[in-house]
Amino acid sequence: MNFLASSTGARLAFDDTGSGLPVVFLHPTPIDHEYWHPLIERVPGIRAIAIDLRGHGASELGAALPVGGFGRVADAPVLTMRQLAQDVLEILDHLAVRQTVFVGCSIGGYVLLELWRQAPERMRGLAFICSKPQPDTEAGLVKRVANIKQARSGSIDAMFDGMTQVLIGATARSQRPAIVNEIRSHMTLTQDALIAVQAGLAARPDSVPTVFAIEVPVLAVAGEEDGSVTPSEMDAFRAAPGGCEYRLLPHAGHFAAFEQPGNVAEILNQWLIRFQR
Repeated sequence: MNFLASSTGARLAFDDTGSGLPVVFLHPTPIDHEYWHPLIERVPGIRAIAIDLRGHGASELGAALPVGGFGRVADAPVLTMRQLAQDVLEILDHLAVRQTVFVGCSIGGYVLLELWRQAPERMRGLAFICSKPQPDTEAGLVKRVANIKQARSGSIDAMFDGMTQVLIGATARSQRPAIVNEIRSHMTLTQDALIAVQAGLAARPDSVPTVFAIEVPVLAVAGEEDGSVTPSEMDAFRAAPGGCEYRLLPHAGHFAAFEQPGNVAEILNQWLIRFQR
């Protein structure tokens, strides 16, 4: 594990392994970069930079988050997609990686969309796995408020237990019951981090217009059993002018790359060939 003190003072953690084409991996919440390891070991010929997003894993949340960005819980600190994107750019600058391919799942994908707005020249290609450009729906915003309320009540363990039943696909839970504990062991957010992440997700912008500006190749992998990011929502990536390869993964939930690392790696390997020529 490598560490970098960010410009905000928070310690950021990341793995930097392998050699070849640089590829940055941004994990879903509420777990850490370990989400990607079963996939990365199946993707040869790359320099894999797997980052713990701020507040996740070994990366610190920091003490100076803005308040007020989520109007429905006006006193909640907000971990914005902009801050997360700036963290990624700081790590890449530290590693002297000027341009790379990016892979993001869920919140990781939301950060990729923000990175495109901030620094499109750093991006050779964008792979979205179980992520979407749309903002939260009304039902989603109501759920964010409930999540923050539950976190403030101290019921974090119960929240995480519930998330494993929602975010892991039904097929994976049935055929590989141990996956629940494997995923659960990487849900280590503190109360403050969980609140800030939920507020940040609620406050994220509508990125559908951003898709129409993406001029590099896009890969969109949807999980057939994913109720958090539906395959139809991921259809929006087809509008990217740089071209989009869309793949639907049968029997996969929101954590598709962990549930089916072999299948996702096969898709990713074929897509990455264009950048390795």
